Amino acid sequence: MKNIILKYLPLLSIVLSFTSNEIYAQSNASFYDEVKTFVNPVLPGDHPDPTMIKVGDDFYHCGSSFHFTPYMPIYHSKDLVHWKVISRVLPPQKANWVTDRPSAGTWQGAITYFYGSYWIYFSANGQWFSKADSPSGPWTEPVQVKSNPKTGPLGYDNSIFVDDDGKPYMVIKNGQKTNRLQELGKDGQLTSSVIDLDWINAKLQYSWAEGPVMCKRNGYYYYFPAGDVSGGQYVLRGTALTSDSTKWERLGEFFKPITDTKTGFRRPNHISAPIQLADGTWWTIGQSYEKYDGNDWSGLGRQTSLYPVIWEGDRPWGMAPTTLPIAKPILPKSGILWRSVDSDEFDQTPLALSWHFLSKKDANRYSLDARKGWLRLLPDSTRTSIVQKETDHYYSAVTKVDINASESTVKAGIYMTNGDQKVFAHLYSGFENGKKFFFQFGKTSFSIPNTFGDVVWLKVTRNQHDLTAFASVNGKNWTKIGESISLINLDKTQPNYNSWVGTSVGLFAEGKSADFDSFVCKDGFSELPAVGYSNYYGVEKVKIGTEEAVTNDSNLGGWLMISGVDLGNKSKSASQIQVQMTAKSAGKMEIWLDDLGTGKLIATMPFTETNDSWKTLTKKLKGISGHHDVFIKFPKEQSKLLNIKSIQFK
Repeated sequence: MKNIILKYLPLLSIVLSFTSNEIYAQSNASFYDEVKTFVNPVLPGDHPDPTMIKVGDDFYHCGSSFHFTPYMPIYHSKDLVHWKVISRVLPPQKANWVTDRPSAGTWQGAITYFYGSYWIYFSANGQWFSKADSPSGPWTEPVQVKSNPKTGPLGYDNSIFVDDDGKPYMVIKNGQKTNRLQELGKDGQLTSSVIDLDWINAKLQYSWAEGPVMCKRNGYYYYFPAGDVSGGQYVLRGTALTSDSTKWERLGEFFKPITDTKTGFRRPNHISAPIQLADGTWWTIGQSYEKYDGNDWSGLGRQTSLYPVIWEGDRPWGMAPTTLPIAKPILPKSGILWRSVDSDEFDQTPLALSWHFLSKKDANRYSLDARKGWLRLLPDSTRTSIVQKETDHYYSAVTKVDINASESTVKAGIYMTNGDQKVFAHLYSGFENGKKFFFQFGKTSFSIPNTFGDVVWLKVTRNQHDLTAFASVNGKNWTKIGESISLINLDKTQPNYNSWVGTSVGLFAEGKSADFDSFVCKDGFSELPAVGYSNYYGVEKVKIGTEEAVTNDSNLGGWLMISGVDLGNKSKSASQIQVQMTAKSAGKMEIWLDDLGTGKLIATMPFTETNDSWKTLTKKLKGISGHHDVFIKFPKEQSKLLNIKSIQFK
């Protein structure tokens, strides 16, 4: 494992190898200047039951949607680290039979490729499939998979295994004790005879033995059952696709034991079938909840991480979860940003694929045509919302809303909710003995008079579990609404596994229609804490008095990346950057967009010694706008020279 996780060793030439053979070598010094590493999760937020395929030079991922609709978003990647939604398989109008109450909807979302087509198999009151010529769609009308008495119930969380000869098999799981294989024909239906593997979990050795996937290597078939939603991943090895248990060997746990005590993703499972790359390395993605001692983020849902697969002879091991940087797969740069909540100006149709609805009803209650450049929500007698999967512990979400609130039932603003929508926070423009702004979570509620009018700006700032609310007449000068509210009861483990999904954040309206000019997340014109980074190398978090900051831990420099920062548009672009910092002596830092070296260097910022006090550095910019990953590169003079608290654009 030491040759996978890149520790910060000065100028040593190290070998990065996923087998006993050397695959590639790299000077460790280059990792301080280039983005050659990643940290998990690569798909932050709710991404349960992941499946993944490689077709040519492209990778595609899909998983369970449950009640989030349109169902089954397809993610595309070139490098296994950066992912973007490119289509949604099942729109609400094609899903009349699907129950969209919380915890129902569509399960599984197994993406595969065989017989020259892309296929998605999923369960929703039966097993179904859709197919397409391209993962971008269009996807066909769903077709139900036919079963028979010998096959038995098809259950859920099935996957598809394609053998070396091109034959596809459904890997069937139903209940706790049914684990079977059956070939698929060119029509996508089951054919041939059942290969009965019910012996695998006959004694409940693997809890639910769910989400089984398969791969093949060196003539061996590998069968990977998961335990249950709380974790556990196992592997068996067979010499043939046969129901004869004597031809199979139980290899035990798949993941290596954890040695990094800081990691919050401790029980990964439900992995995708491991994939081999051209350089011989193998990789898989898998889900887990995020939870630390006394700090529970399970409410975000099952987040998906990327793991190298290490082969010890013909025995596969998944790399143990860690907070440390991991060498990226040797693949081309993707041009895709790190996965984060997306901003939207609502100036294009159709609706951006990053949005989802909490019911099929909501999916029909919006318009992008009623007012150019605005989203109109059209609620009935209840709340209508449009949301995205929350991805971060630190961010500011901003919207501009137009609503004439003239009675207490009329509300519109920013909405955050857990899986079954019983725990939620919202900031809205409303009415109670006059127009007011309201900030509420559970029994905690703050309000102030709305003296701004019908068209207002609203902002919520999340700083880990604390949420703070603001209102503005112009989007520049902000008025705080009450005090910060703790979201611990939203972020922690939820009853009934949070209806199997994670927290969503977005917009809502009640009582009457409301127009939204934009939704911004993560707002670059609000303070961005450095400790909220999504990727890093050569740096560490430190506490300076009561403040959290980031410093480099060697004289080789280091860097951090804050993902998905919104820097406005042509009418509101970033013309200045401010960095809050302390320094022991003089030096200079660099600010890059989207990548180091191949990205855009937007600022080189000299600094001087600050006598242990916080100082704000300022640098003018040439009108930067758009959605970007922002990199801060530390100087190489010495370790712990510079401490960065936050950055903010103006």
